[in-house]
Amino acid sequence: MILNVNILICLFLCGEVPGIQSFEQVPWLPCQLVDESVTFNDEGHAETEYQHRDAGLQFGHPGDSSLNPNTITFLVTGSKVDMRKYIEGVVEHQLQCEIRRYSTEGLQMRWPGLGAQEHDIWFTCTIRHTDGVFIITSFLRHTPATPTPGQAHYRNWAAIADRAALTTSTVMLVLTRSPSVWVGLVKQQSLHCQFDVDHKAADLTVEWRFQQRGERTTLFSHSSRSGQTEGSGVPLNAIGRGNASLTLPLTKQSSEGTYVCLVSVPPLFGSHDITLHIMEPPRVSLNVDSTISLVDRGEQKVVCEAEGYYPLDVEMEWFREPSGGGLLPEKLDTVLYSSHRHHQDGTYSLSAFFLLHTSLHDSGSKYFCRVSHSSLRMPIRKSFTLIVTEYDSWNAALWLFFGFGSILVMVAILFVMLPRLSSARKANQRKPY
Repeated sequence: MILNVNILICLFLCGEVPGIQSFEQVPWLPCQLVDESVTFNDEGHAETEYQHRDAGLQFGHPGDSSLNPNTITFLVTGSKVDMRKYIEGVVEHQLQCEIRRYSTEGLQMRWPGLGAQEHDIWFTCTIRHTDGVFIITSFLRHTPATPTPGQAHYRNWAAIADRAALTTSTVMLVLTRSPSVWVGLVKQQSLHCQFDVDHKAADLTVEWRFQQRGERTTLFSHSSRSGQTEGSGVPLNAIGRGNASLTLPLTKQSSEGTYVCLVSVPPLFGSHDITLHIMEPPRVSLNVDSTISLVDRGEQKVVCEAEGYYPLDVEMEWFREPSGGGLLPEKLDTVLYSSHRHHQDGTYSLSAFFLLHTSLHDSGSKYFCRVSHSSLRMPIRKSFTLIVTEYDSWNAALWLFFGFGSILVMVAILFVMLPRLSSARKANQRKPY
């Protein structure tokens, strides 16, 4: 029977059961319960040990039997907040589910929602997409059959048996669909943050903070209780719809850092960190055309230029492909590099160059510069083909003859003209005034 249940669960999660059209219809999701055990050392400092235990989210109604009785079951019953409707276009293997206990830090108060009790205990359930598409943190409220004062605090957690079934309801969630953002310079960017609460929250606080190099700045804050708002970037009418997304000004290098979206409905406090990375791809160019012609034993300086990139992790290499094909490109070991040049907009430039010495057997060879950067899916390649012509000794001698002859003519002219100029100068000096 247990085997059949597991097969059924797998079919549901893999979307192979007819009629399962969305994740909202999935009845069960495997999770890990990260349980805590807190002890105090001889100096009175708390030491926490974490134990990872098999668990699962089961969506249903109070009194439902566990679909997988071999694990800890968190039975999530009907609520105005359903985490499943925010999970779109994924299958089970793309999700990571983690459940943790949540401490109200000694704040004992009744949740304003329907059916809540002052002695309720709390858990957080965080579901992550493995490709970083979204992160959802839901708050699960559980009403124990026997109230135990203080058990909402980490110093006095209630034990959970290996096959326990806890009936819960989702009362609030906070999610982001932009856990990590890569954006170019001088761009407008929106950082997604959304929340849902099971009642009209009279005491709701939304806040955005910016953390960079150990410093923290508050960008926006709004309190529904006081009606006070500071900062900008989040429309107040959007907050009323559960949308706390922040629109940033045009990005610059100093925009890079961690943005924290915080949503608080006492005694619950949810947040998500959103990391913003500035990425600007390089512009790559060569100082030569796609085909260059040189004579045998000629020379030319060839430069590959990468400009306007950020961050500072560019890699530039020169390669040579012999004519005729069939051979792997060989990396040039005579390449020199300039220092990184830092521009006013925060971007960088770098040059890679070498002195090309030609010979006839090099004719038809292709040289290419390959530039790699974290902003690029594939490296950029810029190339040229070398054509080498034979050195014409007769033409060279002829040019040498004419050049030497021209020099002799000029010397002869100077030899004739200088005495005449000297005589004229002396005659002018003897003339009376």
